[in-house]
Amino acid sequence: MKIVNLRTRDAGVTLRYNCEGFSLQLGDAVMIELETGEEIAFVAQEPYIEDTNEDIPSIKRLATDKELEKYYDICSKEKDAFFKCKELIAARQIEMNLVDCEYTFDMKKLTFFFTADGRVDFRELVKDLAYTFRTRIELRQIGSRDQAKLVGGIGMCGRELCCCSFLNKFAPVNLKLARSQGLSLNPGKLNGACGRLMCCLQFEKEAYDDAHKRLPEPGSRVRTPVGVGQVMDVNYIEEILSVKLVSESETELVKYNWAEIEELNGDLAKKNCAKCENNNCPAANASFDEGAKDN
Repeated sequence: MKIVNLRTRDAGVTLRYNCEGFSLQLGDAVMIELETGEEIAFVAQEPYIEDTNEDIPSIKRLATDKELEKYYDICSKEKDAFFKCKELIAARQIEMNLVDCEYTFDMKKLTFFFTADGRVDFRELVKDLAYTFRTRIELRQIGSRDQAKLVGGIGMCGRELCCCSFLNKFAPVNLKLARSQGLSLNPGKLNGACGRLMCCLQFEKEAYDDAHKRLPEPGSRVRTPVGVGQVMDVNYIEEILSVKLVSESETELVKYNWAEIEELNGDLAKKNCAKCENNNCPAANASFDEGAKDN
């Protein structure tokens, strides 16, 4: 099946549509059917072939010049509606932050997106808006992440925010992810443009989970070519261990690639020993002590 990813706005959810029989390029405008009726959408990614049994709707047709002209006219009216709504909010002295507004393509519905610290009584505001724009009005409260998705921006990595470029849904992100990746728990470095923990912390979760399962944790004891030492630090990306080695004359910190010493450790380097499933259990340490005596 030939599939294309579409967006109805510059930022927002990517929609998957069947585009068999159409030759589409990035940025092309097409007409699709949504729950709200017919909408114009733009190609967000080049079409690709996918073998799937998923029931994917098909695009209706290419957008005409007249429909494109109508779309740009609607965008202009949305800007006017946005500033008019801000004036009405100020007049009513309602504590809410207007983020964006959006007309349906048939202009029968106008949705305003806003953020607020708590619940907001906007019943009178809705009446004002309905009287002003003579159409169906919806006010939708969104979170800080959704706000960043609608507004857009550049992340600290120098690229466009993930939420407004390719993320369709937000995965849960917590400080446990930052700790598992050995990151400094500094809000200035971990928070994104929305003020919440960066979504990209979730991207490498599987890689770090796999590394934590295979590599010993700091504080563990491992065998090296020169004897038994204690792991002081682990670079989970490069899989390099900083091992403290103690001899009669000195104490030194040596870095080893895990691949170089993995065979030396065998079952002793695994997270769970066979007796008590504890990384630092007496049985495992005793085995290391025996190995040290043999060396």
